[in-house]
Amino acid sequence: MQVVVKKPHIRLEGEIGGSLVKFLRDQYGEIEVIEDEDNELVEVTKSDWYRSIRETITPGENIRAYRQMHGMTQDQLAERLGNLTRQNISNMENGQRSISKNMAKRLATLFDVSVEKFV
Repeated sequence: MQVVVKKPHIRLEGEIGGSLVKFLRDQYGEIEVIEDEDNELVEVTKSDWYRSIRETITPGENIRAYRQMHGMTQDQLAERLGNLTRQNISNMENGQRSISKNMAKRLATLFDVSVEKFV
C-alpha cells in the first residue's frame, strides 16, 4: 500500500495501518491511498504503460524532462554541454533542431542514461 499526501509532500509505502491513514486524513484532508492487490513490483521500463507512453515521447521532450529533473535551466544545460546557447537547447526540446549522435552521447553521459533517450 502507498499513501501520498500532496501538501506537504509525504509518501509512505509498506504495511500502513488504518489509524495512520485516519491521522493523515485528519491532518491534511485529501490523501491518496493506493493499494497494490498483488504486491508485485514491476520494473517500469517493462510495463505496458511505459511501452505505450515511450512511443509518444520525443527526444526533445526527454531532454526537457531530464533537464528539469536535474534542476537545470536551458542556459545551465547549454553551458554544461559547452558551445551552445539557450536557444539551441530550446530548439532541440521543441523539435526544431535535430539532435546529432554526438550530442545524444553527451546528453546521455551528462544525465547518466541510455543514449537511445535522445535519438
